[in-house]
Amino acid sequence: MEKQTAGRDSLGEFAPKFASLNDDVLFGEIWSRVDKLSLRDRSLITICIFMGKGLIDNSLKYHLINAKKNGITKEEMAEIITHAAFYAGWPNAWAVFNLAKEVYSMDNEIQEHGGMFGLGEPNVAFAKYFTGKSYLKPLTNSKDTKVSLANVTFEPACRNNWHIHRAKEGGGQILLCIDGEGWYQEEGKSAQSLKPGDVVFISANVKHWHGAKKDSWFSHIAIEVPGVDTENVWCEKVSEEEYNNLSR
Repeated sequence: MEKQTAGRDSLGEFAPKFASLNDDVLFGEIWSRVDKLSLRDRSLITICIFMGKGLIDNSLKYHLINAKKNGITKEEMAEIITHAAFYAGWPNAWAVFNLAKEVYSMDNEIQEHGGMFGLGEPNVAFAKYFTGKSYLKPLTNSKDTKVSLANVTFEPACRNNWHIHRAKEGGGQILLCIDGEGWYQEEGKSAQSLKPGDVVFISANVKHWHGAKKDSWFSHIAIEVPGVDTENVWCEKVSEEEYNNLSR
């Protein structure tokens, strides 16, 4: 099973103990006991529990994606939800079916995006900081190197919130554009059109956003520049008015 980092990504600074229990104990120890219970069966059980409790959110979507990866087919998932509906409630079943349809409709056409590094997985941990759907494929392991590289893919019209890469020294970010067309904008400046081959250096402490154009998928490699006391600060969303006023 892949090393889980969602806890540290979302809560590492705010609740480090909870983050370590989530990543290292729940997913690192419990889910890895495949000699006791397969990943497939653990996914099935987890989805039924979430459905029974009415927890129909991004956490359930993550587990549906996991279930698909762990070998539960679309037909089997439909039967699982149908069976559980008689115990968990019909409204809950409808809500889970809507999420499951979305997860299992990720067909080959979507998987073609992402450039040479591929699409990766839905960016569930950071979804609240994006308008629209994004996908994340880490290219380095934070335990192996201080330099973090990840391929980020945006569906058409998807963009992240305004944000700032804080640092006392060094820091910032570099974007290497590899697929599709997108936008980059710093506060107080005009938006910059991006295409494959473009490189953007984002200085530390500069408020900015980036994302896809309305009619194009967009992928870039995000490189976090090492620095002293670095922190990513998320701000407000890019409004529909701001985004729709961008020219091609």
